[in-house]
Amino acid sequence: METPFVSNIAKIKAKARLHEWQTDALAAAAANAQVEGDDAITNTAVPTVRLTNYCQILAKTPRVSGTQESVDKAGRGSEMAYQVRKRMEELKRDLEFACVRNQSSSAGNDATPSRMAGVESWIATNKTTAGSASLSAPVTTPGYAAGIVASPTDATTAGTVTEAMLKSVIQAAWNAGGDPKTLMVGPATKSKISSAFAGIATRYRDANKNGGAAIVSGVDLYISDFGEHKIVPNRFMRDQNILVLDMEYWALAQLRPLKAMDLAKTGDSERKQLIMEATLVSRNEKASGKVSDINPAL
Repeated sequence: METPFVSNIAKIKAKARLHEWQTDALAAAAANAQVEGDDAITNTAVPTVRLTNYCQILAKTPRVSGTQESVDKAGRGSEMAYQVRKRMEELKRDLEFACVRNQSSSAGNDATPSRMAGVESWIATNKTTAGSASLSAPVTTPGYAAGIVASPTDATTAGTVTEAMLKSVIQAAWNAGGDPKTLMVGPATKSKISSAFAGIATRYRDANKNGGAAIVSGVDLYISDFGEHKIVPNRFMRDQNILVLDMEYWALAQLRPLKAMDLAKTGDSERKQLIMEATLVSRNEKASGKVSDINPAL
């Protein structure tokens, strides 16, 4: 049930179903020399930018018959307690799924649920594609505009990822002020990086006094010109992407933290609803980046 993205970002409080926050940026570094005794000149202030993301409701409802709860069971005392624990773990996986994919934000209505925008949709500045696109459907990532985060448009054909692509995105995020120490990838792309990239860490473990060094075929550390980057496999993201993440600039805003509630009895059974409501906060998407439209088989 690992949820490497949600487990490693900040948890904050949301106060409305449309969660709002503000972003700001420092001015670019420039020559700064003043004349002795000169009058002070006021710097022009740049307004902050307000961003939003809709909260999404996630729920599971286990139901157990009175008979099943009463009989002796192998391996557990209470069937309801077992089902609640299992569904809680499933909800956490569903939350991870929503956060790391290409889901767009949506207000919803009385027939359609509201949805949060995922990290893949938020990242719109530092990006490159390994694929090709027709002129009628070019690769795009609209990002945030007019209160909505739209889904990216995928390439018509996925292509070969190169180390130069990854390096360019890491450098772009670093130039923007980020420090992207996490490379989050799907399983097939993780294998591709391990076998094809030169910047991987040396493939051995230190020998102990009682044995030799253990050779390993995988890699968990990539070294670029801008530092060390932990390679984290994620079961729930799309395998066609490498997410280059500065985890400091992402947060989960919870309107209603995960809880279990008893539902009214309507017969010879018990029901509980597990429910939570939250959204993803992109504090500054320029601190991260992505390589998209990867075919890991190439």
